[in-house]
Amino acid sequence: ALAHLEQKPEKGASKGQLMTAIDGEFGRMAPPDRSRFLSIVGEEILRRMPGAEQQLSENLSRLGWAFSNGALVPIRVFDPTDLAELPEEARQDLLKAAQRFRDGDLSGAISAACGAVDSATSLVYQQAQLGDPGAASFQERCKRASSAKGVIPALTEELIALGWPDAEISRFKKNFEGARTQGAYVMQTLRSKMGDVHGTKPIVKPLVFDSLKWAELLVRSLSER
Repeated sequence: ALAHLEQKPEKGASKGQLMTAIDGEFGRMAPPDRSRFLSIVGEEILRRMPGAEQQLSENLSRLGWAFSNGALVPIRVFDPTDLAELPEEARQDLLKAAQRFRDGDLSGAISAACGAVDSATSLVYQQAQLGDPGAASFQERCKRASSAKGVIPALTEELIALGWPDAEISRFKKNFEGARTQGAYVMQTLRSKMGDVHGTKPIVKPLVFDSLKWAELLVRSLSER
């Protein structure tokens, strides 16, 4: 659309003409294309001008976006500050999931979110010598990794230190563990029914967002203790 606006020393398009034309094309984009265009431009600016990260970050944070490892992700999905605390491989998978969600690749986002949990559980399997993680279902490997990591006993000690009554701790532990197990089942099912690198399976977008948040919760619980 802008091919005729060639910039050259004599009788070429001015910078103002070029910017006005770009602005016009941007205004005609559909909202999803506009969002994708801005994210690509933001990442390209940072790649070419690393020193601009602080100024870009300040402006973009007002619009609900942030940079993490050079990738522009919506804060409503993941806060990059929180992701920095997670293991490298799982963090990269979560960032990949956020980017795919941002770009409309919803099935790919589910696959990447599940990949983040796979990375976290594989690390625990290796550390605790639990055998081959690939031999267990997604839900089962989450349960075994959680048990090996001592998530529930550690949580119990923390709640006791806060002065919670025993009966209330018992109820909370039961529901907390059940929620995590059910969350793993939800992700396992979504991976089977909606996770498709070719994007051919039908998708329910709110469930994709939920799977990304479940992935962060599961990865974090296996990483902090």
